[in-house]
Amino acid sequence: MSKIAVMGAGAWGTTFAKVLADAGCDVMLWARRPDLADEINTEHRNGDYLPGIELPEGVRASASVEEVLVGASQVYLAVPSQSLRSNLEQWGPHLPADAILVSLMKGVEKDTGLRMSEVIAEVTGFSLDQIAVVSGPNLSLEIAAEQPTASVAASASLETAELVAKASSNSYFTTFTNTDVIGTEFGGILKNLIAVAIGIVNGVGYGQNTKASIMTRGLAEISRFAVAHGAKSKTMNGLAGLGDLIATAESPLSRNFKAGEMLGKGYRLNEVLKRLSQTAEGLASIAPVLTLAEAKGVKMPIVEQVYLVMQGKMHPREIAPHLTHESDEPQGE
Repeated sequence: MSKIAVMGAGAWGTTFAKVLADAGCDVMLWARRPDLADEINTEHRNGDYLPGIELPEGVRASASVEEVLVGASQVYLAVPSQSLRSNLEQWGPHLPADAILVSLMKGVEKDTGLRMSEVIAEVTGFSLDQIAVVSGPNLSLEIAAEQPTASVAASASLETAELVAKASSNSYFTTFTNTDVIGTEFGGILKNLIAVAIGIVNGVGYGQNTKASIMTRGLAEISRFAVAHGAKSKTMNGLAGLGDLIATAESPLSRNFKAGEMLGKGYRLNEVLKRLSQTAEGLASIAPVLTLAEAKGVKMPIVEQVYLVMQGKMHPREIAPHLTHESDEPQGE
């Protein structure tokens, strides 16, 4: 049984370590805090991030990067997107040269506009055939409680995607494969932005009609963006796009929805960031995504309005979900 490393012991990293262990893998989980590693090893739980969840004995943890990475055939990366580059620079000497590197993150790097797989390739020099991304409707607490769901593993190499899917499929978590890395990755990134918008209108007090309008128009908006950047449109209608959007759109387990909801209730951005116990990747991704959209000439009115609300330049009640291209909707007789 090959060794699998998971870098990051937050809610998603710990949950995915459980998924891998329940699939029969030998899993080492890197925790930044030694006390958290001790808790996982001795009590088989991560009370800060997954309260009430018992972790399998197949998950062992350590605060030593070298100990976690040595001999790993697959390395799953589950750290905040904006810290990935600096982490990889530190971990570089310990990354096994023949390992598969798998991004579990859903964000865009602020300064460069790069997707996480692009950051991994740039910093490590690993071949694209050694890099994969996993994305889908994946709310950590539901998966940790073993509620059935599915996800997608994408890589430039179908063989690599299949190895990741095999390692991460069990009785309650099924991983499918494709080679559309751009679409799979952007699906996970962009749905966070729409989830923030839906959270805002929920915080304002608008009902299901408004939220349904934002979800459907938002899907069209993010699909235009992804396709303009080389994604396949069918990917955006699958698990990594529509599926992830539905799961995140109104769930109280979604950090992006909760962040939007607080904005809708009148909290300022700095107050929202203080109140969130974990990172809401959508907030950090909005500005670089809008820059990328402008470069491709893609209109993103919903995302633009979210950005204005975040900056305090638009009242949350002024968000209008109908602002998009009419040509995207079927026309009547």
